[in-house]
Amino acid sequence: MKSSKKQLPASQAATLLGILKARFEKHKGRHKGLEWSAVQAKLEARPEALWSLEEMERTGGEPDVVGYDKKTGQYLFADCASESPKGRRSLCFDGDALASRKEHKPADSAMEMAKAMSIELLTEEQYRALQELGAFDLKTSSWIQTPSAIRKLGGALFCDRRYDHVFTYHNGAESYYAARGFRGMLRV
Repeated sequence: MKSSKKQLPASQAATLLGILKARFEKHKGRHKGLEWSAVQAKLEARPEALWSLEEMERTGGEPDVVGYDKKTGQYLFADCASESPKGRRSLCFDGDALASRKEHKPADSAMEMAKAMSIELLTEEQYRALQELGAFDLKTSSWIQTPSAIRKLGGALFCDRRYDHVFTYHNGAESYYAARGFRGMLRV
């Protein structure tokens, strides 16, 4: 169970629900066949999910519903900002990478920041599915979940969209760039 501290005041929750509803209605192609009233009912029953969505919104992610998992009955929210969220850039991959930097450390890491927000980095499959809903990361890139075998060797994966194709690349996990952030996923 999530901490009760991760709950928005009623007025802030109402404002966020209004933003999410407007985005949901504006981008119906991202969630064909889904109804806002059902999404809102799930959100109102899970105050900690609203807190996480507020964090996604606050950091520039523009979260929106991108699917529904029939097996679990959960709605899938992902960051749908055109570029990697501004408030989540210049981050190395994870806490170990951050600790390994001797100088010029970034403020945080993607994995630690996602954990603090109670969201997950997108997998490569989720990132590619998101790209089917629009053209994202045309100028930026986003860290994605990385297989442990790659991470054990010091690497991490990231994706972007160039030349109308989605590319997956690797970098040292301790690296960070002003144009690289991460996109998150939240199941509600």
